[in-house]
Amino acid sequence: MKKKLIAPVVLSSALLVGSIPLNVLAQPLESSKVSHVQASKEWNEKANVPFFVKERNAEKFSSSTSSNAINYLKKIQDITGIQNPEKHLKVNDVQKDELGMTHIRFNQAVNGIPVEGSEVIVHYNKNNEIVSVNGRTNQTISNETVVKASSLTSEKALQTALASVKAPKELIAEPSTELVIYPFENKNHLAYKVNVNFMGAEPGNWFVFVDAKTGDVIDRYNGLMHADEHKTQTGSGLGVNGEHRKLHITRVKEPQSGTRFALADYSHANLEGIFTYDATSDWDSSNDKIYTGHSASFTSDYDRAAVDAHYNSEKVYEYYLNEHGRNSLDGEGMAINSYVHMGVDYNNAFWNGRYMAYGDGDGEFFIPLSAGLDVAAHEMTHGVITHTANLAYRNQSGALNESFADVFGALVDDSDWEMGEDIMAPAAKADGVTRLRSLSDPNSVVVSNPQRAAYGSGVYPAHMDEYYNMPLNVDNGGVHVNSSITNHAAYLIGEELGREKLGKIYYRALSVYLTSNSNFSEARQAIVQAATDLYGSGSAEVTAVNAGFDAVGIH
Repeated sequence: MKKKLIAPVVLSSALLVGSIPLNVLAQPLESSKVSHVQASKEWNEKANVPFFVKERNAEKFSSSTSSNAINYLKKIQDITGIQNPEKHLKVNDVQKDELGMTHIRFNQAVNGIPVEGSEVIVHYNKNNEIVSVNGRTNQTISNETVVKASSLTSEKALQTALASVKAPKELIAEPSTELVIYPFENKNHLAYKVNVNFMGAEPGNWFVFVDAKTGDVIDRYNGLMHADEHKTQTGSGLGVNGEHRKLHITRVKEPQSGTRFALADYSHANLEGIFTYDATSDWDSSNDKIYTGHSASFTSDYDRAAVDAHYNSEKVYEYYLNEHGRNSLDGEGMAINSYVHMGVDYNNAFWNGRYMAYGDGDGEFFIPLSAGLDVAAHEMTHGVITHTANLAYRNQSGALNESFADVFGALVDDSDWEMGEDIMAPAAKADGVTRLRSLSDPNSVVVSNPQRAAYGSGVYPAHMDEYYNMPLNVDNGGVHVNSSITNHAAYLIGEELGREKLGKIYYRALSVYLTSNSNFSEARQAIVQAATDLYGSGSAEVTAVNAGFDAVGIH
C-alpha cells in the first residue's frame, strides 16, 4: 500500500478553534513615486518597507527573463531601496499565467544569505513589457554588517530549537535548517531558521530562529494552521451527517486479512493520489495506515469521518483544478493526505505543512470536523497558501492566511457565506452557536475564546474600527479574529460580482502578487491589481473590489 507523500515544509497553520502561541501601500503608482507609509514607528521600519511600482509607459524587453528584470530593477533601485540588485537578489520562482504574463519572484540576499520576509516580484505582460513591481525590502543591512562566519553549527542550532519547543523524539519529517538574516527587536540577526514538525496533544509546526553567533533563541512561533500499480474503483459510504457519498477507492490484498478496500484514489491524471488515513485517536502518524474496510461500502459509525474526509478532499481538489488550473496543493500533483480520528474528543482540524488532520469533536461543541466541506477547503487552502504567497502566520499576514482559507472555504462550499455550520454539535446549536464565523455578518458571531474576546468588542469584527490589537502570544496576534474584516470585504465583492469572479480575482492575488509579510492594505492593492489584470483598469470588477475594501475601512 502506498504511504503518504511528504511535501516540502514551508509553513503550517492552526485552523478553527483553540489558542496558538502594518504597513500600507498606496494605490498603483508611476515609477517615479512609491509609498513607504508604515503603521509601525519602530526602529526597523526600513527593515520592512513595502512598495508597489506601476508603469504607465511599460518598458519592453526581448524576453521575460530574470536578467532583464534585474536590469530594470537597477534603473529603479532608488525607489525599491535595493542597491546593486544583481548582487542582492536571488531568483526564487518564475511562473507564467493564463494571461500570458510572467512573474519572477526574488528573495533579497546579502552575501548570498536570504533576508527573512524580503521579497520582490517583477511582472511582465505577454509582450515582454515590465508593467509592475511589488514587494518588501530591508534597507538597514549592508555587506559589512552581515558575514557568513558563525560560531554555531547548523546541528547545534537544531538541537537548541528542538529543546526550545520541547519536541518529542518522534518527528513526522526531517527538520529543516537554513541560515538567514532575521530582523528582530532592534537588530539584524544572522540566524538559523529551523522548522520542526511533530504531532501529539499539542502538535507543532514550529519556526525557531537561533542566533548563529551566540546560540540563543531569538524568536519562535507555532505555524500550525488549525484545520505498485493500483486500480481505482467506485465505492460508497455514509457521511457524518448521513449523506450518501460516492467514493474513489482501491481494492488491495493484505497477507493476514485477504481482500480489503482502501480509501486511496488514483483516478486523477498527474496526481499522486488522494489518501485518507486512520489516526486511531493518537498523535503518532508514523505508522498509520490508509483507511480500509471489508467491503466497498463504508457505512459504520466509525467510517463516517473517513468517508467525509475522502469525499471532501476530492471535491476541493476538483475545484482548484477546474476553476484555477491548479493540480493539487503545490500545483504539481502532490499527494493529498488526510488523517481522521485525530486525538480524543479533539475539537479542531489543521493543516500542518504536510497533511490535513481532523478531530472527532467532543460531541458537545463539535461533531467530527471532516463533515464540513468548507472545513476541508479551508485546510487544503492553507496548503495552497504554503505553496504560493506563503503568508507568515502572525499578525495581519497571518489573518490574511486565515481569511483566504475562509474565502475559498465559502467558494467551494457555496451554499452560504458561513464557516463551520455543518460541524456544530446539537448542544452547541441549542445554545445558539450555529457556525464558527460569518463572512456576511461577522458581528453576529461571538468570539467564544475569552482570552481573545478581551481585546475587542467580544464579537468578530467587520471593520477596521473594530480591529483587535492582540499580542503575539494571543492567537498569533489575532489571526483567527481579525481575518473576519477581510472576510467581510470578500463577501461584499462576491455579492456584487458573483462567486466565480471573486475566486478568480482572489486566486490571482494569492498566487501572483502577495508576499509572505503582506498586510491588509497590501492585500487590497494586490486584489485590485489582480482584478485589473483580468478585467481592465476601468472595469466594474475593479470598482467592486475597491468598494468592498472601502466598506471595511481598509485603504
